[in-house]
Amino acid sequence: MTFDRVREAAEVPSAFDQDATSYDRLVGANPGYFEHLCRSAARLGLPGRGAGLRLLDVGCGTGLSTRALLETYPEAEIVAADASAEMLAQARAKAWPTTVRFVHSRAEDLATAGVEGPFDGILAAYLLRNLPDVSAGVADLRDLLAPGAPLAVHEYSVADSRYARAVWTAVCWAIVIPLGWRVTGDASLYRYLWRSVLAFDGLERLTARLREAGLEQVHAEPMDGWQRGIVHTVVGRSPR
Repeated sequence: MTFDRVREAAEVPSAFDQDATSYDRLVGANPGYFEHLCRSAARLGLPGRGAGLRLLDVGCGTGLSTRALLETYPEAEIVAADASAEMLAQARAKAWPTTVRFVHSRAEDLATAGVEGPFDGILAAYLLRNLPDVSAGVADLRDLLAPGAPLAVHEYSVADSRYARAVWTAVCWAIVIPLGWRVTGDASLYRYLWRSVLAFDGLERLTARLREAGLEQVHAEPMDGWQRGIVHTVVGRSPR
């Protein structure tokens, strides 16, 4: 399968803009979706309720990953960023405390948008496979971390398992793509989802990218349900 990452990445924000109003309804039909985001937030391993901590949710979409961070660390300051203006509008329309701030920016342009580190933890959910340069994206996130702070990558990764690829393809063509078409009248975003996951790193390569970026204590943890072996949390820490 041919997948032009740079070209596809350039088109991702507009694709999400188009389906932003229906996005929560669609992912709400995915068993465990929000619970798994909460699990990845908890795997940051930050102390207490997050008091005094500054967290970044990059690729926040409609704010579901932001909500996961907020519920896990309710006393933290959270900066949430996304490249899709319409997804961000959906996020901002929800009720948030004053400790949560949203920023419209691509992940690679955060500094230009005024987002500066250091952060005490970063959650990047379903982000890396949408970037034009995955390794550069990991390095950019590393540079935003405080010494010893964790990065949690919550992402699909099926390339290392024939079984996982088969399950992913079956679920996409039997459920995800038809449902996307039924709800939005255009399934192009969900066909992109299927292709982008198949074209993305296997778990071995993804963990290697974090190590190559200089992160330490890198490890992967699984999810449960039908997404076991398909969605993972990969965690690494900035050197002290």
